[in-house]
Amino acid sequence: MKKIFLLLFTAFLFIGCGKDEDTIYDFIGTWAGTYNGTEKGSWNIVVATDGKVTGTLDSEQTTENYTISGQLSESGELNATIGSPSDGEFKGTLTRDKKASGTWINAVPTPTRSGTWKGEKTSK
Repeated sequence: MKKIFLLLFTAFLFIGCGKDEDTIYDFIGTWAGTYNGTEKGSWNIVVATDGKVTGTLDSEQTTENYTISGQLSESGELNATIGSPSDGEFKGTLTRDKKASGTWINAVPTPTRSGTWKGEKTSK
């Protein structure tokens, strides 16, 4: 009886320790890159342990700096806003192989500008 219990317990240990579970920990740290479209510049964000995202969007053309704030899901989906109060969107995907890409829209100053962004994880 003890052997059967030990065998079942060992089997449950291996089943419960799957490696393919999504966690936010793969994304924690600093990410940076560039954006382009109707405007261009650079961006950087920091992903916290709770998935909260904060950062900046820096325009080369207008020399304006905008805040980025939002949330990252455990699967790497980024949903953030640009400006305070929200003037636009900064959305995309961060990957476990340390690459990032997405789209952005900014309504201030008018007219509304938009485009794509890309980058990578720069530090933990």
